[in-house]
Amino acid sequence: MGRFLLRRLLFAALLVAAASSSALVLTRLAPGDVTTDLGPGARPEEVRQLRERFDLDRGIAGHWALWMGRAVRFDFGESYLYNQPVRGLVARAAVNTGILALSALVVATLCGIGLGVVTGWPASGRWVDWLRALSLLSLSVPPLVTSLVLVMIAARTGWFPVGGMTSTSAAALTWTSWLADTSWHLVVPALALALPIAATFERLQAQSLSEVAGETYLVAASARGVPAADVRWRHAWPASWRPLCGVFGMAVGSLLSGSFVVEHVTAWPGLGRLMYEALRARDIYLVAGCAASGALFLAVGSLIGDLMLASVDPRVTENEG
Repeated sequence: MGRFLLRRLLFAALLVAAASSSALVLTRLAPGDVTTDLGPGARPEEVRQLRERFDLDRGIAGHWALWMGRAVRFDFGESYLYNQPVRGLVARAAVNTGILALSALVVATLCGIGLGVVTGWPASGRWVDWLRALSLLSLSVPPLVTSLVLVMIAARTGWFPVGGMTSTSAAALTWTSWLADTSWHLVVPALALALPIAATFERLQAQSLSEVAGETYLVAASARGVPAADVRWRHAWPASWRPLCGVFGMAVGSLLSGSFVVEHVTAWPGLGRLMYEALRARDIYLVAGCAASGALFLAVGSLIGDLMLASVDPRVTENEG
């Protein structure tokens, strides 16, 4: 297990370094830079100073080496767009994205696995076919469309806020009132992210459960008079965990990719929205910092998924050992 964990941690570090480095290099290679905002009438001295401030006067290799040397000390440079250190901006946005992603993951896991256990058991009614159809629909619709539909419903009904993380009066609220207000704003973006992930979990759980439902030990348990609910939840369900654990890290990646558009549509102040603003402004250090934080999320999710898979199937660590 020690060697297994060490390999996964090394992979996580390489993933973060590769993602942030690629973002830095690709932003340098893209047409234009931060000096574009100065306009055609900018004096050469202003352009030169701005390029020196963000190390754009260096070659790409030298620029990358300089930035990487700072990044290992958690100094990700200064943001041109906000005129603040990138580390603080990315940390605040990462916390907001973490709140959204964790909420969506909890909803997707509980709903998806619960429905998968119901739809994957052989004894099914007609209403189960409707659940499967809804799951297939949720899986087919991208998060952009889902978020737009949910925002429209929220705007028409007034049941939930249509955007933002808090109300305009949130600064004057108590801690408990602020938490309730944030939770209310969280419903629409969390559902937009959770629905396709829940559908994926439901499909995998149903297929895995249907494969183990005919195992001899389950038939024997039923023959001994074990209640059907115990056979399903205490014996069959734990045996079907392996496929779900294997895709858990991919689910976290889907949350991050989906949050890019969901955060923009719902005005949620997270990494996706910050990355969009940084790309529009050609804010090279902010782009690289957002990419590093997003890769860290993905690496942590993959690590958790690998550890879950190793806990239900010890052969994973034995084969890699």
